[in-house]
Amino acid sequence: MRLLAICVVLTGLATLAAGLLGHVMVGIFFGIGLVLGLLNALLVQRSVDAITADAHPLKRKMALNSATRLLVMTVIGLTIAFIFRPQGLGVVFGMALFQVVLVISTALPVMKKLRAGAADGLEGEATQQ
Repeated sequence: MRLLAICVVLTGLATLAAGLLGHVMVGIFFGIGLVLGLLNALLVQRSVDAITADAHPLKRKMALNSATRLLVMTVIGLTIAFIFRPQGLGVVFGMALFQVVLVISTALPVMKKLRAGAADGLEGEATQQ
């Protein structure tokens, strides 16, 4: 849900900025790219849930699923970019930025937890001395 909110805000900002520069469609296509990235992330989660539910999950099945999904998403993004060029390139930039947002939104909670654990470890050492 948080990623959806971030995508909506980024789409609004991109559309506003592109509109001020006279290219509103670039912002809209950027938003479409973010939606494609979000859809891909949701499909990954669903795929992982389904594959790991098996008694003996296969790496090959996961790899094939990932490759197929990435191929389809790439073809969709590049097709939109080609048909609606040059504004359609916003889709490619949206898809790329979504990956950055996904990594950051995944890494930040982990980093916070690690810092909290490190701080707890330092406090524990100070009380032992």
